Amino acid sequence: MATNRVNEEYSLMREDASTEITHPKNRFIETLKQSFFALSFDLGGLLAGSILLLFSDLLSFAPWIIIIYPSIISMRGVIGGFFSGRLSTALHLGTVRPSFLNNTRNFKILVYLTAILTLQSSLMMCALAYAVNVLLWGVGMIESLMIFSAILTTMGLSLFLVSPVTVGISILSFKHGLDPDIIVYPVMSTLGDILVTLCFVFSLKLLFSGFLGSLSAWLFDAAFIFFTILLLARHGKLNEISRTIKEFSLTLFVVTLIVNLTGNLLGRISGIIGKRSEIYVLYPALIDTIGDVGSIVGSTTTTKLALGTADSSFKAIRKSLPEIGGAFLSSATWFLFFSIISLYLAHKVIILNNLLELAAILLTLNIFAVPIIAAISYGLAVFTFRNGLDPDNFVIPCESSLADNVTTACLLLVLFLFMR
Repeated sequence: MATNRVNEEYSLMREDASTEITHPKNRFIETLKQSFFALSFDLGGLLAGSILLLFSDLLSFAPWIIIIYPSIISMRGVIGGFFSGRLSTALHLGTVRPSFLNNTRNFKILVYLTAILTLQSSLMMCALAYAVNVLLWGVGMIESLMIFSAILTTMGLSLFLVSPVTVGISILSFKHGLDPDIIVYPVMSTLGDILVTLCFVFSLKLLFSGFLGSLSAWLFDAAFIFFTILLLARHGKLNEISRTIKEFSLTLFVVTLIVNLTGNLLGRISGIIGKRSEIYVLYPALIDTIGDVGSIVGSTTTTKLALGTADSSFKAIRKSLPEIGGAFLSSATWFLFFSIISLYLAHKVIILNNLLELAAILLTLNIFAVPIIAAISYGLAVFTFRNGLDPDNFVIPCESSLADNVTTACLLLVLFLFMR
């Protein structure tokens, strides 16, 4: 009787939470309100860089440290995008319950997949980092092993920190009538950067603190590998797991190429901005915000496609304009706040002319970048759905990486227009 009552209450809650607000004006206002709250967490993008700066003495220990950090941040974002996207859709569909305990089989499979994909992405990063550092720096076997341990320890620790927080935010947002498609990834993209940076610093502290510290890191790495291989041996033959691993391997390959391009674009920006240090302060928050707008569009689209409330047509993007418009206005508002905060952090003083110029640059960037990333996110969702793939395996992971490129390229264009 108790179980039936719980199931009835949960069904009613699901029905209330997933009821679509059909009027475009209401959808616009609801997206605006929730995305404005979600994007507020992008202020924390400044904190991730501050943490690394606080422990900048670690960066001098080896040249490979600063090289692998951006890759770790990007790859952890890919895994987080996969996890939050699948979780948000599953909550709407009812295949996952908003509960930590006694959850569904689908929830357990999603957790297993996240652990397996974390190890898979770590090994791919290790191979890439080894190749790059051997070519650039001629590192030996000992340093190669340290690179491997730094990546694996950071990714393993982040799995145990970021994933539970993602589940908690998903459950809380769903239970309080918020849309996890709008809330979860924008919040976690910033919190994830902060937590991963802390994990990275901690792993470096272990590696460079002597024999006992290195031994502790290697023991953790061995336990993480053993635990994940055990999961793969027990559950790897399940169709959901084997299919996702195959599809996600393609995503990881694409992301690796994207990350390399972003670095080249950022190098070009450095030559233009000169001493405009506020741009450096802004950069992490800008790529986070544009990526989050893309995740809102992509995640709401994948949910609608899964529920059957949206056509799998590229022309049907006009029906998503309320969500795109709400996210666009939210990001534009936050960009204005960013301009004020970044000027103060960079120069400890705010000059009106500088503020107006920076605000104009950021608003122009928003006008260029948001439509592009919204179209990419929507197009990826429709394309993968129409080709029998799971959009959640592709949309947010690819979009979050592409957002870095789109934001950086648009910023390069806007700076060229304003500073020529």
